[in-house]
Amino acid sequence: MNYDGIIIGIGTFLIIGLLHPVVIKAEYYFTTKIWPLFLIFGLLCFAISLVSPSSTERSLTAVLGCSLLWSIKEIFEQKKRVEKGWFPENPKRKIIKAAELGGKEK
Repeated sequence: MNYDGIIIGIGTFLIIGLLHPVVIKAEYYFTTKIWPLFLIFGLLCFAISLVSPSSTERSLTAVLGCSLLWSIKEIFEQKKRVEKGWFPENPKRKIIKAAELGGKEK
């Protein structure tokens, strides 16, 4: 029996499921400035998928690459969700903004 399809399906589910909280935490701690890192790792995964010996490895690294590239969009969407109040903003970010403007955080 060939279990490649099931492995790829479960792997895809896990990759997408694990990247969701990664995007939330990345935006919380690093703001949207982290997006180039997602781009680099996404393209790296594509390159790895081109040379992987196994079809399962190729598929999963390509899915990871696509998910990392999709996460770039999600980081900017997460910023909008934070602005709407749906997710908490990092309180340290407010202090940094105040310091940049020359004001004090109350």
